[in-house]
Amino acid sequence: MTISPAPSTKADILNHLLKQGQATAHALAQHLKISPQAIRRHLKDLEGEGLIIFHAVQEGMGRPQHYYQLSKEGRERFPQRYGEFALSFLDALVETVGEQQVGVVLQKQWQRKAETYRRQLGDGPRQARVQKLVELRQQEGYMAELHSLEPADSETFVLAEHHCAIAEVAESYPTVCDHELEMFAAILPDCTVERTHWLNNGEHSCGYLIQPKV
Repeated sequence: MTISPAPSTKADILNHLLKQGQATAHALAQHLKISPQAIRRHLKDLEGEGLIIFHAVQEGMGRPQHYYQLSKEGRERFPQRYGEFALSFLDALVETVGEQQVGVVLQKQWQRKAETYRRQLGDGPRQARVQKLVELRQQEGYMAELHSLEPADSETFVLAEHHCAIAEVAESYPTVCDHELEMFAAILPDCTVERTHWLNNGEHSCGYLIQPKV
């Protein structure tokens, strides 16, 4: 099954699991507003296609609760903007010029990306710039969301990215994630940016705490 722009229950299930990390059949049925029987049929189909897996958790008396999450194959159904070619190209560069020089190249690439982002974000209010950053990341396939923290006027945000558009590269060259964090700090100079969650650590999303500098 491929994920198409047309809405479908199976695609909605995969999108929800990508964002939440895991969910029970009951929670999915409530979220998608369909019957438990229907959601279980879809889950069985997705499991048969190898796109989801589950683990059982004993919660009190009775039958264990099944928590569903995306399999590796399920995550790979979402767009990868670089993929195997970029990874193969970087491997060839390492063999040719060495790992240190490739690190310099990667850092330069993120500096150029920061300059592009900075022009697109402009010099408006902090919240508008952060929101624009989220929109740019969404366009690039990161499935980004912005959450405000209490109190509402604190201008403290959490940027959550449920899908990494360069996951294959980041897995083999995790330094790109450090450069990405540096890039966020560079394009939001009036903010501190801290990574709170990381896909490479086995978490279901990358998260960044963005707050005004004191």
